[in-house]
Amino acid sequence: EKLRVWEPSNAYDFGQIINALNANKDKAACADLLTVTDPKTLPVLLSNKLEGEILLIFIQSLEHYIAGKDPGLAYQHLFYLSKAERFKVVLALLSRNEKEEVQQLFDLLSEGQSDQYSLEDLESLKKVYEL
Repeated sequence: EKLRVWEPSNAYDFGQIINALNANKDKAACADLLTVTDPKTLPVLLSNKLEGEILLIFIQSLEHYIAGKDPGLAYQHLFYLSKAERFKVVLALLSRNEKEEVQQLFDLLSEGQSDQYSLEDLESLKKVYEL
């Protein structure tokens, strides 16, 4: 049964939803969460709770459910995710395979077209993700 998600109003609610999604590895519900969550609010909602597995489920959900339909939204989430507390730490701890997953999402976004980002924007964001 798919987890029901709603737009979280604070970091605590967001954390509870993320923990439930993560426990079930529910990428489809995570995509729903990312669809109803304003990307600009991600750093605040994540607070200091960003972990490697959270970053990965976000990346996988963006790649499999959002990038194809709405590359602009996927880009916005990647952009604001990089502003979250602990982002650099979490990034440094990713394995080579996990980094390849991030690269695949960027490849997908460079194939898609959106008026929300240019290829230059994408390239500079890739540097932030150390790709």
